[in-house]
Amino acid sequence: METVMIILAIILGIVGIIGSVAPGIPGPPLSWLGLLIMYFFGGDPMTLKFLFIWLGIVTLVTVLDYVVPAWFTKLTGGSKYAGWGAMIGLFVGMLVPPVGIILGSILGAFIAEFFFADNGALTAFKSSMGAFFGFLLTTGVKLAACGVMLYYIIYYI
Repeated sequence: METVMIILAIILGIVGIIGSVAPGIPGPPLSWLGLLIMYFFGGDPMTLKFLFIWLGIVTLVTVLDYVVPAWFTKLTGGSKYAGWGAMIGLFVGMLVPPVGIILGSILGAFIAEFFFADNGALTAFKSSMGAFFGFLLTTGVKLAACGVMLYYIIYYI
């Protein structure tokens, strides 16, 4: 049983990394579940304090994942339409990963800002770049957090 749980923890850590890039999969929470499993079934002792610190980090990263892209979009002059367009473009782009995800996000924000917010092409382009860079930043933070959690999952075997 212990071996099965350790394998499950490693799988959750790997799926967490994948979920950091693929939309719709909650990467950091899944990686944290891997840490939780290692707390109960791992070989080396993990402290409860360590586990709760990582829970706080995961919560912060998850909240930032929703706030930062919108903030970057507003920072570059975009409206809520650019944020929605980027999200819709991201889901449509999932049909042709990974290029489709990136281009879909940029094009979705641009189209939404240009047609629905009735802004000019330059403003729509700046807004789409803001939405895209916000997405890149949060994706990088999620990847880093999940990578470190996977390291600790393996460390505590």
